Amino acid sequence: MGVTILAIESSCDDTSAAVVRDGYILSNLIAGQDIHKSYGGVVPELASRAHQANIVPVVDQALKKAGVGVDDIDAVAFTQGPGLLGSLLVGISFAKGFALTRNIPLIEVNHLHAHIMAHFILEKDKESRVPAFPFLCLLVSGGHTQLIVMQSHLEMELIGNTIDDAAGEAFDKCGKLMDFPYPAGPLIDNFASEGNKKAFTFSIPKVKGLDFSFSGLKTSFLYFLRDRLKEDPEFITKNKADLCASLQGTIVSILISKLVKASQQTGIMEVGVAGGVSANSGLRNGLAREGARRGWNLFLPSLEYTTDNAAMIGITGYYKYLRGEFSSQKVTPRARV
Repeated sequence: MGVTILAIESSCDDTSAAVVRDGYILSNLIAGQDIHKSYGGVVPELASRAHQANIVPVVDQALKKAGVGVDDIDAVAFTQGPGLLGSLLVGISFAKGFALTRNIPLIEVNHLHAHIMAHFILEKDKESRVPAFPFLCLLVSGGHTQLIVMQSHLEMELIGNTIDDAAGEAFDKCGKLMDFPYPAGPLIDNFASEGNKKAFTFSIPKVKGLDFSFSGLKTSFLYFLRDRLKEDPEFITKNKADLCASLQGTIVSILISKLVKASQQTGIMEVGVAGGVSANSGLRNGLAREGARRGWNLFLPSLEYTTDNAAMIGITGYYKYLRGEFSSQKVTPRARV
């Protein structure tokens, strides 16, 4: 029958459930929360309430789509953190209750680890291509920008981190300055495709080693807009595509230059990207060009696995199950890990 894992992801504003059997995804459902767009960002209290309403129907549909019953589940994997405390608590509480009533193991999963593990998801009737170890991965999302070396499915080493803001945060906050709705990242990506990335120049922080910084870029963008809007109140409207292309080009350049440096220092040619910002077309295209030039064995995750989803929690939980890494009923959520 194999090992069947029910996975729960509730770290932010998406409620997701997935079923994984022997490393293959049988289902992966996500319920979003559009209400946060009205507030320009995720409201934690509203997010946790929505999770409470969504989690039972989402799990029910994930089980039905996978064609499995509750008695077929061998363990429950869940996101322990990092994330919003109230949102995490909903997912963990459900996982605990499900595991307790079925007398099956609980498996806690680090959300960031899971993003990288999305590269190891297998799908039925599809050709699977997974990285070999060691695997160098750029993890880039709204809250994190890191360079990580994976020595195995469960052993990883952090070799680079952001010293202030994350790349995804830079996209969203700069988008807000242009009066874009939340989340601004996808809109910037869309407009950038029509613009000239060399139209405007913004500050590129000089950070030693493999660490990142994006606060200076945000400040540079803020002052640039302030000065141009004094000259022409319609500057943003007239130059929206070029502004987005130049901003995106700067962020992508920073990310790729650090990844190149990490590959050179470690000698690792198995290279990939993960996290929400890995869906950005400018980053994906830039990595494809750089990877071809440098002879990388490059891995870009399927778009459906770039955002927060339970499939990545399930595949991580599967490998932890094989090693017998289980949690107790005393496990608690961790907003920061």
